[in-house]
Amino acid sequence: MSRVVVGRITHRHEGELVVFHIGMTINQWWRVDKWLPIFGDMPRMLQELMSDPESGLLGSHILLGSSGPYLVQYWSSIDKLYAYASAPASAHRPAWSRFNKRARSAPKAVGVWHETFLVDRAESIYVSTPSMGLPAATEAVPVGSRQQHARQRFADGRTPVRGSGQR
Repeated sequence: MSRVVVGRITHRHEGELVVFHIGMTINQWWRVDKWLPIFGDMPRMLQELMSDPESGLLGSHILLGSSGPYLVQYWSSIDKLYAYASAPASAHRPAWSRFNKRARSAPKAVGVWHETFLVDRAESIYVSTPSMGLPAATEAVPVGSRQQHARQRFADGRTPVRGSGQR
């Protein structure tokens, strides 16, 4: 189990920030032959990304929802996310091909979904939790006296949007 960070922690990040959610919806739990191999592809992709500091992946967190697992990823740029997804030599391309083949053979068994967010501003607080989320992916900092309330942290949490030149 991860070590609990005692106290109130927030994150600090300068630069583009992309939050990417990707998940699997297991519609037919008994069709383990269709969803388990898809679930097994994700650790290979994460290992590939985390072993390459230039990939753009800042960090990730796996969660379990009522319809299946999903992953929250933090990226340093939208371009790096899309570059990984379309790179012919990446683990993503063959995994996507395998998913499509399995999905065609049993279209109701399993689904996948994703959402991509280019973040202009972000606020976070973690109280006595293991290192996770934005602080784990970016920089964890103690909540300062000026950041006691969510609105204050949100005001401090601006990230530059491409081409805006603002902080």
